[in-house]
Amino acid sequence: MKYNKHVLILGGSSDIGVEVIKVFLKLRWEVTAQYFKNKKNLSILKSSGKLNLIKFNFANDKYLINEKLITKKFNKKYDSVINLVGYIDNKSFEGTNLKNILKSLIANAILPILVEKISVKKMLTQKWGRILNCSSIGVKFGGGINSYNYALSKHCLEFIPNSYKNWAKKNVFINNLRIGVTNTKIHKRMKKNLQIKERLKLIPINRMAEPKEIAIYIKSLTTQENSYMTGQTITVAGGE
Repeated sequence: MKYNKHVLILGGSSDIGVEVIKVFLKLRWEVTAQYFKNKKNLSILKSSGKLNLIKFNFANDKYLINEKLITKKFNKKYDSVINLVGYIDNKSFEGTNLKNILKSLIANAILPILVEKISVKKMLTQKWGRILNCSSIGVKFGGGINSYNYALSKHCLEFIPNSYKNWAKKNVFINNLRIGVTNTKIHKRMKKNLQIKERLKLIPINRMAEPKEIAIYIKSLTTQENSYMTGQTITVAGGE
């Protein structure tokens, strides 16, 4: 069977990641999904198309010492790269320390950026590519009570290199998608918590997003549907 293109999804075992995989398999793309723990969620999808799995722990700082290990894992031709990595340590600003901050920055920003750096070279050669960094609405509000490091790292991730202007000439686009409160496992556990109820009141649409909804926006920015947008940060957060 011939596949149209090849997408790399970092954080593929997340709730949103699983929905994104389903979308791309339906489009008949070859999918490579990075995971660390939840392989079972992904193995079920293998019968739906060509799905490759890469086990890799972005929260392991040994890769900063040996960048060749990252290159070995991800040095393939990808038409699109979607970064959904979301390491959360549940630390507040007052409760964090140097180790906590560095670990979040490494997992959510630094290592995914290095993967994108490897991928963009091949995209420029083939004169087509789409990169999407999935950020968080928490960047806008300084993070939640216990997600300071997560929001800080996502803020770092949103920094788009000036090189994107040259990439655009070769049809290689990069954008950020700032995602609002979504009905994932983390927020499901918080539904009975007063904090999340008060949080939902801040959202004009008055509900969480569903992972399937977010997957649709991701698809539109990382497939042939996106023929013009690059260098932008787009927010999908119910109007918040």
